[in-house]
Amino acid sequence: MQLPPLHRAHLVAASAVLATVLAILNGRYDYHRDELYFRMLDPAWGYVDQPPLTPLLGKAATALLGDSLWAFRFPSILCMVGLLWIAALLTREFGGGKAAQALCVWGLAFAGVALAFGHQLSTNSVDLVVWVAAILFAVKALLRDHPKWWLAVGAMAGVGLYNKHLIVLLLLSLGLALLAVGPRKALLSKWLWAGAGLALVIGSPNLVYQAVNDWPQLEMASAINETDGTENRILLLPFQFLLIGLFLVPVWIAGFAALLRRPEWRPVRALAVAYPILLAITLVTGGQFYYPMGLVMALYAAGCVRVAAWAATPGRRRTLVAGVALNSAISALVALPLLPVEVVGGTPIAAMNSSVPDGVGWQTYTDQVEAVVAANPEAGAVITANYGEAGALVRYGEGLPPVFSGHNALHEYGPPPAGPDTVVTVGLDAAGLSRLFDSCEPAAELDNGLGVDNEEQGAVVAVCHGPVEEWAQLWPEFQHYG
Repeated sequence: MQLPPLHRAHLVAASAVLATVLAILNGRYDYHRDELYFRMLDPAWGYVDQPPLTPLLGKAATALLGDSLWAFRFPSILCMVGLLWIAALLTREFGGGKAAQALCVWGLAFAGVALAFGHQLSTNSVDLVVWVAAILFAVKALLRDHPKWWLAVGAMAGVGLYNKHLIVLLLLSLGLALLAVGPRKALLSKWLWAGAGLALVIGSPNLVYQAVNDWPQLEMASAINETDGTENRILLLPFQFLLIGLFLVPVWIAGFAALLRRPEWRPVRALAVAYPILLAITLVTGGQFYYPMGLVMALYAAGCVRVAAWAATPGRRRTLVAGVALNSAISALVALPLLPVEVVGGTPIAAMNSSVPDGVGWQTYTDQVEAVVAANPEAGAVITANYGEAGALVRYGEGLPPVFSGHNALHEYGPPPAGPDTVVTVGLDAAGLSRLFDSCEPAAELDNGLGVDNEEQGAVVAVCHGPVEEWAQLWPEFQHYG
């Protein structure tokens, strides 16, 4: 099958519009709690809860562009623009011409979760690019019968191991799908296994870190499954229809069906089979609903070819354009900080997009903790329940004593130095504190003043005196994952 040309006009225009919108809005609201966490992490080969790539990208951006929220999120803009180009190339691999490529890039530019990943710097921002790039190279290896592309798949997977280990789920799902529907000869290719070896070589420093530290990410995954597994399983299937947006569901469903039915796409029908396999793995493990996002993107890229052919008449084209426009408008309203932060708490957006409540109130919370510390100048440390609170106090706090938390990788940065008999705690359980100190008295309750319900709203700020043991002995009591 002859490859059509890459039509750059729509691709460049969509990239420019997306980058402009994200650049204008990326500084609105406040840091997401994960971003505050990334700012605190020292450069390392890995952490107990994740590999190092995304925090390093954020630090590199602020080193080059200044320590601001906008600068920290700049890599996410690059990721989403890169995603558009990779997706367009994937549509082209499936034989999509100008209309299919246009549908692909304009549909994805303002699509559901992908738009949210472009607004905030998260591991998902990077992971989505890695997954779709790996799928593109796999399609080249299978559909074009160029097995050397498995080396590129392996290289991309190796890079992905520095961001999240979820890339292994993609490779596992695709491998099982190839075993089920073929072409099975691909599994015997020396290039495929060379690619697997290359992934291990590139990703080995992070894997060595995990092995040396007794695979802490397995403990982390177990903790997430225990606390969020049931909710994640409930949300998994319904949210598949919201990943790209409800109005574009017919496009990726069409891609799923076409991959199974089209004779010319038989070498890559494993992509369609890999999707339900990955859904099943995610369901069993209690993973997040967005884990299959990369495969949904691939199904969408294939669906653009079929839907573009369907929209051959003016009436159908108008219907398609209207669907893309409506999907983009709804996605932008939910995923981007378009509304003033003062009113967003009175809308359903905060409930629909969990990133919104996790990104408001931090400066107000910091001011409230500062007031408690000012009233208790003998306090020698602040200990927070989670990394968002710790990160906010480090980012915005003035005149505070050293800030510590037992949450995830921050536990390694403790304990507080020997000596302080008085500490201020934020969000920690009162019953747990009563076992660790002679006395703990509540001093304030956090309130963002915006009517936005998040993990910090109503959290108690306490003043605790007299640790019952030395800090080195007490500190393991504060360690937790989540």
